[in-house]
Amino acid sequence: MDYGPQRIVCLTEEPTEWLYLLGEERRIVGISGYTVRPPRAREEKPKVSAFLSAKIDKIVELRPDCVIGFSDLQADIASQLVKKGIQVTIFNQRSVAEIFSMMYQLAAMVGQVEKGLALIKTMQSRLLAIEAAALCLQRRPRVFFEEWYDPHISAIAWVSELVGIAGGDDCFPELAKEPMGKGRIIADGAEIVRRNPDIILGSWCGRRFRPAHVRARPGWQEVNAVQNDQLFEIKSAEILQPGPACLTDGVEQIHKIIMAWGDLHGST
Repeated sequence: MDYGPQRIVCLTEEPTEWLYLLGEERRIVGISGYTVRPPRAREEKPKVSAFLSAKIDKIVELRPDCVIGFSDLQADIASQLVKKGIQVTIFNQRSVAEIFSMMYQLAAMVGQVEKGLALIKTMQSRLLAIEAAALCLQRRPRVFFEEWYDPHISAIAWVSELVGIAGGDDCFPELAKEPMGKGRIIADGAEIVRRNPDIILGSWCGRRFRPAHVRARPGWQEVNAVQNDQLFEIKSAEILQPGPACLTDGVEQIHKIIMAWGDLHGST
């Protein structure tokens, strides 16, 4: 007998991608409107939520036996659903280790521990291989990851960790521990200039990153990344979702950028 949830609503993107990877997409009855991974999910599943809001009545109509959400940011949604008698599981993964933990727990919920562990071990092995490959860098580049531009918001914990695994050093490691965006605001852009990143990665929460916007900032013409045209976009869906995407496509892109920088600067 399958004791796990049979009708799952995913309020964010990462549990949807993970359930598809586990081959358990049949259980999903509703998804976030921001879902893009895998692409067919948007065609197959009704969209019932944004990030900070949800169609509560629509979710109730879908008769879910479990709704999966993320963090205190969705506490209000969770509260409304609990009051309607619906089971809600809220994960709060903010680091690479916590992402793997979430994935393991969700795999267990749907009876796919072995497959989940196999996928997790494959991802962990690749992260170790990336980290080992980065050891050939004679100098690690300073990396500024910009999650938003007005005000400037720097990398959250798992992104900062992945930058490190990929071979770079986060320019603002002291802010990475802050779970909320407001805690990672850099009020004075001059401080970013002072820390002089070699590479700037932009992932503007779903809005297209504009290198020209960065180049035009007063005083930024002296920044190494601007002078050497090391401005790159990592799409939000591939790095800002604390799930499989950032552990695979996201970190691979960062690693490729860093290793190419090393080639340009004779650091590999």
